[in-house]
Amino acid sequence: MRSGFRSLQLGKWIVFTILTCALTMTSLPSQVKAFTARNLIYGSEGYDVNELQGRLHLLGYYWGKNDGIFGWKTYWAVRTFQYNFGLPVTGDVDMATKQALVKATPNWNYHMDSNGGTNTVANQEGTNGGTNGLSPATVVAGDGFSHGSSGLSASDLNLMAHVVYGEARGEPFEGQVAIAAVILNRLHDPKFPKTIPAIVYAPGAFDCVNDGQINLQPNAEARRAVADAVAGWDPTHGALFYFNPAKTSNAWMWARPEIMTIGHHIFTD
Repeated sequence: MRSGFRSLQLGKWIVFTILTCALTMTSLPSQVKAFTARNLIYGSEGYDVNELQGRLHLLGYYWGKNDGIFGWKTYWAVRTFQYNFGLPVTGDVDMATKQALVKATPNWNYHMDSNGGTNTVANQEGTNGGTNGLSPATVVAGDGFSHGSSGLSASDLNLMAHVVYGEARGEPFEGQVAIAAVILNRLHDPKFPKTIPAIVYAPGAFDCVNDGQINLQPNAEARRAVADAVAGWDPTHGALFYFNPAKTSNAWMWARPEIMTIGHHIFTD
């Protein structure tokens, strides 16, 4: 008799557990957000990366495959988003970046497709034809992301890193990216030579060539700055020249239209 009573109690407990789980599942919101508490960095994988890619795509920053893998395209898209939204530009997705993304894409939807991937719902166009009522993302670059397909060699990138380190070590990271961006802007301007070495070694073009600091070994930060500039980040908004006002008395440089100051350098048109 006691054994039968225990079996009855166990059966009731199992039924109660199943009903509780069923009620809990049906009460969950239909739009499940996959963002978790972990920071997302290059190499991260998972549904939260799917959400990251989907939200960035909705805003016009990411056009790669929504595969849940945090690769270079995702990294560069994150950096551009952070730059345009006034966040620290790191390429890592911390909670502040997640919150900004969620706020910028309130109507974003997440659901599994038949292939186990993710889709973002596309019926969120605003009155101006932009996604989610937003205008397409503004990529601050001389010519968008075209630098990434400009055919630069490893030697070109290495030479640019030497220039960045020789000209801007100790400057804020944005200022180092800016030096690399100026080199690329010259590469795409008809008034300048058509190769990186010709631009760098043009007479009087860079102080680091004149004083020999171009021969210093660049650090990882200088190389990252070059990579970001090649990816399309141009903090200078298309500048072709720059100078340090504390060290330059050249009247021609001072007379050029000033675009902005980053660190110790003034960038000009």
